[in-house]
Amino acid sequence: MAGSPVGDSRFILPSPLARELAETYQTPLYVIDERHFRERIRRTRSAAGSVWPGAEISFAAKANSTLAVLSIAVQEGCLIDAASEGELRAALLAGAEPSRCHLHGNNKTSAEIEYAMEVGVGSIVVDNFDELNRIFTLAQSHRCPDLLLRLAPGVDPITHEKISTGQADTKFGFNIVNGAAGRAVRVATGLSLPLVGFHCHVGSQLMDAEAQKSGAEVLARFVVDMWRDQGFVAKALNVGGGLGIRYTDADDPVSIEDYYREVSGAVAGAIREYGFELKLIHEPGRSLVGESGVTLYRIGTVKTVPVTEDLNRTYVCVDGGLADNPRPALYGAKYTVLHIPDRTKQMGEAKEQAVPGMARGEFDTTYTISGRHCETDTLFRDILLPDDVEEGDLVQVLCTGAYNASMASNYNRYPRPAAVLIREDGSHELVQRRETWEEMFAREILPGGRDE
Repeated sequence: MAGSPVGDSRFILPSPLARELAETYQTPLYVIDERHFRERIRRTRSAAGSVWPGAEISFAAKANSTLAVLSIAVQEGCLIDAASEGELRAALLAGAEPSRCHLHGNNKTSAEIEYAMEVGVGSIVVDNFDELNRIFTLAQSHRCPDLLLRLAPGVDPITHEKISTGQADTKFGFNIVNGAAGRAVRVATGLSLPLVGFHCHVGSQLMDAEAQKSGAEVLARFVVDMWRDQGFVAKALNVGGGLGIRYTDADDPVSIEDYYREVSGAVAGAIREYGFELKLIHEPGRSLVGESGVTLYRIGTVKTVPVTEDLNRTYVCVDGGLADNPRPALYGAKYTVLHIPDRTKQMGEAKEQAVPGMARGEFDTTYTISGRHCETDTLFRDILLPDDVEEGDLVQVLCTGAYNASMASNYNRYPRPAAVLIREDGSHELVQRRETWEEMFAREILPGGRDE
């Protein structure tokens, strides 16, 4: 993709285009590269389909539910995994067929389930016994879509605890070890609900396939157990997502091809001798869109403070932070940050390289990049940048296509950023306006009826 160094799978904005976007749309600014995103989906679908014919890719909308992003995923043949009514409504607005969507979530309300039934979703991933009861009640007056039971396979992945979901001690799904999963199959079939299979997801930002492979194998063995014990024949298996991306040079995720070969192989190995004809579904989000996006910030204050008698720290403060990227605060997430000078400083235009971070050669100062919010709000610690960064310069943060726009808030009453799509022909298009002050306050009412 344009601007990326050889061998780097991440999308990187060339400096001239970064400056143009920042000037046109202001900062902070989310940027998604359409070509990169489409190619990532195509490579993933090819990898999954080559080892399991007919395998489906379901884009996890929670990663980025911007309508433009969902629309591209739909155009590229993805199913859509919606974790709420809001994400489902976004998918439908983006052009998804209801039958190509499924509703997820660990605490669905009756209203959410009823809405999903009314619009005709393809399936609902059921999380608990209370939900089975709600579905049964609603199925008396609505067409019930196919159901998959979400299972907790008892797999504890190597990742941050806040994005681990497959271990036994989890709020998600029916536990296999304590018998809840088998009991859920009996309940669903006993109620004549249209149960078609099972789902699991062990966690996110996985650098290898081991945890997801283990989860998929446990799931496949459960298919065999339910056939033996209850005569239930599963038709579909959703093995979740979780493949990580290269946020920094220290990250080295397994290749897309190896990941899907190993996970699919684990399922095949567990059911091969039984002749089950299973539709296999994968549910990636981050690995599809994460590396396709960057965020642009403009530098404001640069401040050096004492840490100890012999050590100082220099803070580079940018015009965003916790409200547009909460992941560093939530997970200690690390990113790659590249510097884009506000002007060509004593280099001459002809000498400037297209790729930021490459233009000046030596990186010779360590900075802490902080946000503008009333918290410590450390975004990126120990970042190497040129020693002459100053107010007005830009930085771009790589791999922010996932879990940035979708987690943005109005903390400290900052408007949520705009989002821009770099089209396949190189043009750029606004796909999400920067929030206005009027929009921010539109839903609030002063007591006593003074709502002007």
